[in-house]
Amino acid sequence: MKIKKQYFVVAFLMANIFSFETVSAQPKVGDLFPAWTEGTLDIHHINTGKGECAFFLLPDGTTMLVDAGASNRTERVTPPKPDNSRTPGEWITRYILQMMRQLPEKKLNYIMVTHFHDDHMGAVSPESKKHEQGDFLLSGITEVGENIPFDKIVDRNWPDYNWPIPLRQGMVQNYRKFIEWKSVHQGVLAEQFRVGAHDQFALVHHPDRYPNFEIRNIASNGHVWTGAGNNVRNHFPPLESIPNEDMPDENQCSSAFRLSYGKFDYFTGGDISNVHFPGHWRDIESPVGLATGPVDVCVANHHAYTDVMGAPFLSAVRPKVIIVQVFAPSQPDNSALGRMLSKRIYPGERDIFATNVMDETRTVIGGALMQLKSQQGHIVVRVSPGGNDYMIYILDDSAESFKIKSIHGPYVCD
Repeated sequence: MKIKKQYFVVAFLMANIFSFETVSAQPKVGDLFPAWTEGTLDIHHINTGKGECAFFLLPDGTTMLVDAGASNRTERVTPPKPDNSRTPGEWITRYILQMMRQLPEKKLNYIMVTHFHDDHMGAVSPESKKHEQGDFLLSGITEVGENIPFDKIVDRNWPDYNWPIPLRQGMVQNYRKFIEWKSVHQGVLAEQFRVGAHDQFALVHHPDRYPNFEIRNIASNGHVWTGAGNNVRNHFPPLESIPNEDMPDENQCSSAFRLSYGKFDYFTGGDISNVHFPGHWRDIESPVGLATGPVDVCVANHHAYTDVMGAPFLSAVRPKVIIVQVFAPSQPDNSALGRMLSKRIYPGERDIFATNVMDETRTVIGGALMQLKSQQGHIVVRVSPGGNDYMIYILDDSAESFKIKSIHGPYVCD
């Protein structure tokens, strides 16, 4: 049986297994996570232990995947979750199909790749599975995109993949082959991320019902939205003025957006950085924060590593909830954690959740980690219809139980 058919059989079985489920207005710890319903916004931060991945179920049933990390690093990294019996792409596929069980059509309307690193898009190696027809390997984005149909894929540098320098890495070349094959054989659309736009990730089913929903593209490749209309400015200097060894790196070129639903706002920006160069063009994080403005929920930039979550960024976005997607012992970094917790940077309460804190991190940081609300599990943001308040659910990542480990909230949006 073909791989794709296997997943649709799994989806069918899951739909039947959970057909008895009743959606409770107040789920309890130990319950199966309740299915999405019309008007609700769900954002799932899926933990495979091998990178970042977020699945969005938007208010009208539009679906979106942001990154699908599949790092093949084996030393000094988090263990695979739930285990190593499947690839990260397989685990992500199965998770998404479970959360799509109420939808009439099991597909992704959008896939977005924030930048071209293995923990966000998927590494390839001689051991990677080969596509049955196309000349590409299955890992991360390419594996999920093969096993779940999708309409559009967006990244920072389609179609040339040559900025700021030619991108010749094996995983990027493999990804290009994947896009080309999908475009020719399945009619998939590919686009470059358009900074300043608010219609690239529009609702596709019933946008008229949700006029208070928007995804605003904030930054990519050093270009940052000005906050006025669709206008942007280039934060980086002209490339010809930069020595080859100082070219913007992949993290600084990451794509970032702000999602808004009613009073609720959410930010994610891949691996934008760098607090070590305040006021310098290398500090893309600070202008991105100013362009974004206050949000309710913020995904920590660059996994809350040492070079991110600076005071200018945090004082601009002032999140009530920070989500850290972890896959290494250096995440979160002690200095970044201190800044995220600091009420001198911005006042008010805030809750921090991490997907996969390692014992090595606990040894180094110690008691400060006790201030995190959760250190292990899938992290789900569920926004109520209308966008006035939201809850945070931590789901068990040790098995495909989809059971609730802890519940936090309600958080009221300002």
